[in-house]
Amino acid sequence: MDIREPEITRDQILVLQDEHFSVGNVCIVTGAGTGIGRATAIAAAANNLMTVGLDINEKEGKKTQKIARDMGGQMIFIKTDLCNDAELTQAVADAAKLGAITFVANIAGLQHIDSIDNFPMEKYDLMQRLMLRAPFLLSKLTIPHMRESGGGTGVIGHMASIHAHICTKNKPVYNITKFGLRALAQSISAEGEGRIRSFTVSTGFIKTPLALGQIPAQAAQRGITQEEVVRDVMLGKSRIKEMMDPIEVANLFIYGFSRHARYLVGGDLLFDGGVVLTY
Repeated sequence: MDIREPEITRDQILVLQDEHFSVGNVCIVTGAGTGIGRATAIAAAANNLMTVGLDINEKEGKKTQKIARDMGGQMIFIKTDLCNDAELTQAVADAAKLGAITFVANIAGLQHIDSIDNFPMEKYDLMQRLMLRAPFLLSKLTIPHMRESGGGTGVIGHMASIHAHICTKNKPVYNITKFGLRALAQSISAEGEGRIRSFTVSTGFIKTPLALGQIPAQAAQRGITQEEVVRDVMLGKSRIKEMMDPIEVANLFIYGFSRHARYLVGGDLLFDGGVVLTY
């Protein structure tokens, strides 16, 4: 089974004209070392935003920074353990020195495949802290910067999933956290008075290391081959029999941040190939 993270080229990136897409405005992206986080950081930099990538993986984060800069964008990488409140607080303080924090993309995540009765509580705690508590804290830390900026506006996007709409077996904590991110986006929007918006992006399986890592575990849990996992489980209900590229998801974040999405207030961008809403 060969699912490799596709290379990103500039012509794949959605570039929009928006007065807020300027180097004076900062876009913080978590999980910037690989996958969707990497693609979103590169896309944000290509849209003339001062991009700040956060990830615990310094080697891959620096690689993302180089790709973004080689495309002509401006990006810095800050090695950050999102589960460490002090490190996350410092990262936001450092980002604020670069301009007005205006956009946040909460993307970092991980997966553990197991049934509820077998699920290790230490994994539960880690996933909750990384995938729900960290986005909440990052929102808490950045909203004051958005309110105090010249325009008093900002947008916070969160990477959800089809598992923010439906639940599949052996992914209980992933399901819980993704449903929680939709609630977080709606809560931010309820308090944002139309000036600070929040939204979620919900997709099926993406060509990322996270998706690749799930295949052997799913095969073992279900007693089927890895090929059957991809065909029958990952893409079984999708009307499009191909995983999305990370940059296609990143482009949804760019759209959600832009002036074109001003009515996207607490909503969800469901790009799932028809998994959730078709039968």
